Amino acid sequence: MSNQKLVSVIDYGMGNLRSVAKAAEHVAPEQVRIQITDDADVIRDSDAVIFPGQGAAKACMNALNNTGIAHTLMEAAAEKPFLGICMGLQVLMTHSQENDGIDCLNILPGDVKQFDLQNHPDLKMPHMGWNQIHQTQDHPLWHGIEQDSRFYFVHSYYVVPTDADTIVGKTTHGTTFASALAKDKLFAIQAHPEKKCRRRTAIIQKFSELEPTLNRIRIFKDLTEGTPCYSSQQLI
Repeated sequence: MSNQKLVSVIDYGMGNLRSVAKAAEHVAPEQVRIQITDDADVIRDSDAVIFPGQGAAKACMNALNNTGIAHTLMEAAAEKPFLGICMGLQVLMTHSQENDGIDCLNILPGDVKQFDLQNHPDLKMPHMGWNQIHQTQDHPLWHGIEQDSRFYFVHSYYVVPTDADTIVGKTTHGTTFASALAKDKLFAIQAHPEKKCRRRTAIIQKFSELEPTLNRIRIFKDLTEGTPCYSSQQLI
């Protein structure tokens, strides 16, 4: 029997799935296959799921509903290791203020709100560029990642989960907001871990190195010298 594991990168017609898939392929062990798919059966058979995304919440939800994989995603998020990135975090919530309001997947109860920067004229929207994530809880995905490491952000809305215990990372852009959430086997991050840094590539690593019963999932580690790419000392 083959020991090959399958990690599905969800294709719903929008998002940065190609760069995420290439990043995962670059670091995946030999026994792991990365596949871009919109096939519900393939997603169900996967050992793990990566849900990337960018753009607007309404367009994302329309695409998920039109492709018929919204329910499949909800099942996957409840049953197997699941990584949401950027919009792949926001649409996990209950409701978003974006596009005059849109109901989302309600996998993680809570809302998505727009930044209010009226009292911060020096800051711009969207929140774009490198910023720190402060780890607020221990989590296997943070292992090997320095506290207050820098990640790349592009967004005008942020998540406000009902359950504050799901927050594992926070970032400040005028307001301090939840930039990473985790529950059971699900981990979702507002930033883009697949983005390159100035001198070397920091990418999703070993997300597919799974022990489901312990939920031991590790990502975001730099390939060179065991040093996180998004160093808190790095000036971008």
